[in-house]
Amino acid sequence: MNRSAGLLSALYLATSTGLAWTALLALRQGPSWAACLFAAASLVPVIAVVRESVLQDQRRTLAEMRVRADGPGTGAADDIVRAELDTACCERWWTSCGTDHDSTCPRRVPRSSVA
Repeated sequence: MNRSAGLLSALYLATSTGLAWTALLALRQGPSWAACLFAAASLVPVIAVVRESVLQDQRRTLAEMRVRADGPGTGAADDIVRAELDTACCERWWTSCGTDHDSTCPRRVPRSSVA
């Protein structure tokens, strides 16, 4: 967890502690509805701490995925795709999965009716 996320989590926990303390004081001396309200409010910062840790885990996973994507072997895949695209001779050949050529294609092989 980086410093800003740690500081924010500490602030959330301090707020939660203060709200829980206020809930206890309201339970002893004040109306019970106020105690319930402060007790429920003291849970919100705890949820925020959990959310911060989940976001941090997601950021770490994303950074690891980026490192793996930029690692060795990615240039080879790009080279293979580029070579395949360069060898495509005509639009019809490309769209027919290599089974037919345009009439103006230099690689067109005339079909014979000889069996």
